[in-house]
Amino acid sequence: MTDIDPVIEIKNLHKSYARLEVLKGVDIAAPRGHVISLIGSSGSGKSTLLRCCNLLEDSQQGEILFKGEPVKWRGSSHGRRPADPAQVLRIRTNLSMVFQQFNLWSHLTILQNVMEAPCTVLGRDRAEVEASARAYLDKVGIGDKCDVYPAQLSGGQQQRAAIARALCMEPEALLFDEPTSALDPELEQEVVKVIKDLAAEGRTMIIVTHDMKLAADLSDHVVFLHQGLIEEEGPPERLFGNPQSERLRGFLSATHAA
Repeated sequence: MTDIDPVIEIKNLHKSYARLEVLKGVDIAAPRGHVISLIGSSGSGKSTLLRCCNLLEDSQQGEILFKGEPVKWRGSSHGRRPADPAQVLRIRTNLSMVFQQFNLWSHLTILQNVMEAPCTVLGRDRAEVEASARAYLDKVGIGDKCDVYPAQLSGGQQQRAAIARALCMEPEALLFDEPTSALDPELEQEVVKVIKDLAAEGRTMIIVTHDMKLAADLSDHVVFLHQGLIEEEGPPERLFGNPQSERLRGFLSATHAA
């Protein structure tokens, strides 16, 4: 497998909630070592697309491939489900997701939060996982917070703990769903720095973001979604420097004005 082979690939993906069609035939690919940013207005389908990548949402039509391996489905297009639970587990554990609201266990210390999934889901050796967890907490700048609880941390520190938790799974790719939108501007910069450091290491990432500067600085490829379809996509210098679509121009103008 070459460096440009996709870790995750989506082909003609459709997703509806009852009569509401959220994704209307979307194609994206995240090659190894690349950062893909998904931008667009609220309701454009960005977060739904990310959750479909990680099989947290079932889609009605289209292909999802992990390292070239298609997800196996059962049932009709109106009610299909993944057919192989072992495959789902393998994909989910290799596509670690960082959520907008951190989703840390409040009754566990930060170290225990980071260790929980590698120990219980992957069955890895506890001492080995603890060493990795401490190293990743150091990496995101909160190694001194191992023994405190989430409520004792700022939002930025909690999000960095969530990133350490995702990294401790040793995933093939990281999926970020609006990782800075719940944070104050000062705390947001703490998290942006961590994400930039991960991009500089060549990590494969798909990022749903409202932060156009982050998308412009980090991305190899930017996808602008509008009403469940890809309106425009390409390298960040072209999308942000010379947008072709009237909708994208309007979106960027509104974003800059906000």
